[in-house]
Amino acid sequence: MPKKKIFAIPNVPTPNQPVLFNEDVCTGCNLCVETCQIDVFIPHPQKGKPPIILHPEECWYGGCCVNDCPVPGAIQFNWPLALRGYWKNKETGKVHQI
Repeated sequence: MPKKKIFAIPNVPTPNQPVLFNEDVCTGCNLCVETCQIDVFIPHPQKGKPPIILHPEECWYGGCCVNDCPVPGAIQFNWPLALRGYWKNKETGKVHQI
């Protein structure tokens, strides 16, 4: 029986993308894939590349993928607008965002 090829095509990146990978920093260790409780990611077929975000709409924004990443700056949250926190420094007037 001939072997079948399987393809995984990620969803089109949108502003609601739950996390953003920095391809220059990410080592492709796939710890975020293993840590994610919802299975939002799948490993990239090319070694050393960031995981593929297959189901971004399933993300619960729990933070385990970002918190457990061994490489600082490789992955960051892209919070939905409704969940973004803003505050204003009374002394400087500068507005900060989470």
